[in-house]
Amino acid sequence: MKLIYKIAKTELRNLFYSPVAWFLAIAFLVQCAIYYTGIVGTLAKGQDWYLTNDPTFKEYPMSLTQTVFIGSFIGFFTVLMKNLYLFIPLLTMGMISKEMNSGTVKLLYSSPVKVRQIVLGKYLSILLYNIFLMLIMSVFVIDGLLSIKSPEVEVVIGPAIGFFLLIGAYTAIGMFMSSLTIYQIVSALATFLTFYVLSEIGKLWQQYDLVRDLTWFFSIRGRTEKMIRGLITTRDVMYYLLIIFMFVSFTMLRIKGARESKPWFVKATRYLSVFAAVLIIGYATSRPGFIGYWDTTLLQTNTIHEKTQKIIEQLGDEPVEVTLYSNLLGDAIHRAAPKFRNEYVWDLWEKYIRFKPNIDLKYVYYYDIEDGDSTLYKRYPGKNIQQLATMIADINDLNPSRFIPPGEIRKMIDLKPEGYGVVMHVKYKDRSAFLRTFPDTKFWPDESNVGAVFKRLAEGSNPKALFVTGDLERSIYKLGEREYALHTSLKEMRAALVNHSVDCDTISLDRNDIAPDVDLLVLADPKVKLSDVARAKIRQFADKGGNMLIIGEPGKQEVVNPVLQPFGVQLMNGTLVEITKNEMPHMVYPGVTIAGTELAIEDQMLRKYNRMLKAGLGIPRVLNEGVSGIATSDSGFTVKHLLVTKNRNAWAKVGKLVTDSADPVFVREEGDYKLDSFSTAVSLSRQVGNKEQRIIVCSDADFLSAIRLSGGNLGVAYYSWLIYNRYPIYTPPIGEPKDVLMTISVARAKIEKIVFIWVLPGLLLLLATILLIRRKRQ
Repeated sequence: MKLIYKIAKTELRNLFYSPVAWFLAIAFLVQCAIYYTGIVGTLAKGQDWYLTNDPTFKEYPMSLTQTVFIGSFIGFFTVLMKNLYLFIPLLTMGMISKEMNSGTVKLLYSSPVKVRQIVLGKYLSILLYNIFLMLIMSVFVIDGLLSIKSPEVEVVIGPAIGFFLLIGAYTAIGMFMSSLTIYQIVSALATFLTFYVLSEIGKLWQQYDLVRDLTWFFSIRGRTEKMIRGLITTRDVMYYLLIIFMFVSFTMLRIKGARESKPWFVKATRYLSVFAAVLIIGYATSRPGFIGYWDTTLLQTNTIHEKTQKIIEQLGDEPVEVTLYSNLLGDAIHRAAPKFRNEYVWDLWEKYIRFKPNIDLKYVYYYDIEDGDSTLYKRYPGKNIQQLATMIADINDLNPSRFIPPGEIRKMIDLKPEGYGVVMHVKYKDRSAFLRTFPDTKFWPDESNVGAVFKRLAEGSNPKALFVTGDLERSIYKLGEREYALHTSLKEMRAALVNHSVDCDTISLDRNDIAPDVDLLVLADPKVKLSDVARAKIRQFADKGGNMLIIGEPGKQEVVNPVLQPFGVQLMNGTLVEITKNEMPHMVYPGVTIAGTELAIEDQMLRKYNRMLKAGLGIPRVLNEGVSGIATSDSGFTVKHLLVTKNRNAWAKVGKLVTDSADPVFVREEGDYKLDSFSTAVSLSRQVGNKEQRIIVCSDADFLSAIRLSGGNLGVAYYSWLIYNRYPIYTPPIGEPKDVLMTISVARAKIEKIVFIWVLPGLLLLLATILLIRRKRQ
């Protein structure tokens, strides 16, 4: 070891006596300075502007430590590590080749020094230089942490480790390339080429099962991205250590082979042995159940939520089988083809496999078209379904023989209700459920969707919501702008109830009774009066403690009020009017109350509204287009007002309301009336037996319609509260960031920019010049 250290010391001294090392250090310093001062200066200016011009500004809405260091596109580490490959080839191109070129390598061969000691000494010297670069980088890290109030120090741990491992791997590669040729330029170009190959190899031959995992393992792309985000895994750490081991070993074998006159196949066997050892160890350390994880972020942003973890715990030791069905003739084959399998495994499922290693992933590739769908036949006339499959497989560079024909897939599973798309069928014990993909940019399901399916399978039951039909109510199957399919039964919408394990169906109360296992009954804007039979069934359901969502509209108070009367609630006469310069008079903007935000306080947006209201920072508002007031009386229910028009100068127009002409005029003689505040949504609750009965009454049915995006977060919260917040599976952050203010002023940021970009590099250049001149004189 002493000899290795001695060689490393000599190499390091020679390194700092060369202008290349100093040039790279200065370039690295300038690059760090530009990236760092850019983001810090922007945040400082932004904070100063908001504090000066916005009296409601208290803090930034995000973690500033994460923004500065690991933010997408602009984060210090994010940008720095993308450009790191530019420095290493220039640093390593002469590590071995200069010895070969000058002939000093023969002196090393004749000395008692072993090849292993030579290589390790040289590599250690470069690692020490890498530490020097990290010291330069640490100047900006320390300054950044000092420039943020209550910084999240843990954020920089992962990127720092990733930086050191990445530069160590790059160095090992560069050293091996330097041993292959006496020409330093060729060595540098070969190093660049190797970096490119390792970066792109993960995209090659992904459609072939035999080589997919091999090329994916050797791909360096994305390895540090998780570390930058703060997630350190033994799989990624071992990858870099194995890459370092492999190329350092290759360097030893190369130098050793140059001294020996052995057959080529003997030398090749040595290389293959190292390669095989790396593959075996890499495979073993990347299997589910053998990977260790360390989420260094304070709020555990790289780990699935504690609620999801508890749901997975409920599954016990029983395996979960997930079969991905991919349709060649569907619209999403470009996301679910065999060549994207590794992305599917590691991007979607790794975070769940971390807590349940016995999730068994299977794949079925098929081609089929819905009966009656002639789109493809019209686009490609004269072709049958098999010819279509062959043609599209060729276009996508896929093997058509891998795809099961319609006859076989229909015998295997019924995918007609799923539209023959890309869908996952999840099995657990004797239970199963579909986990869907969605036609948006994210495509794969969210954690709340996955958690809902797991919970459904673990508990063996799920909420059932019935929507009353037969009286011209809003439909959960139609896609019109006034309908409710968007947030209930539309499987293509990730936020729909059906994708959060809530079964939605309709019921005609004139013909059917309400089953005892129904969790929620919804009466959404009936246009004609309900029959006595229907009202009696609703009353009976309510008397037993059933939960309900009852929605009416202005002009139809006489239809809904008989249903509401037993609950002490009535829709008030008339239509609310709010005169503003931008909207029609029937468009009212009631404010969300604290009670409204607490329907589903785990929802991130409602939690933000809750804090805003309690801090007196404003009132979040929603749009009610055509709404009446709601009156309540004492009937044994606890009443909470969810949406109110307080401070909006709203009043009720009882006469005919004209919305497309001049502003309506308040005429008391026509029955128009004013109140200090109108409620447009209320919640009712009471104890019935051993359960709490919950009812929500709204006076604007359009609020939950497709044209109003189903009421957004608040609309989802209505349903969540009515089913006791069992679904959706909200996964909010486990806490709020504390590093939300900068401590650095704009003036100081400008000074730092000058110091970091000009003064420090100038001092380093001066030091390098003095050292190199003194060395030359000696």
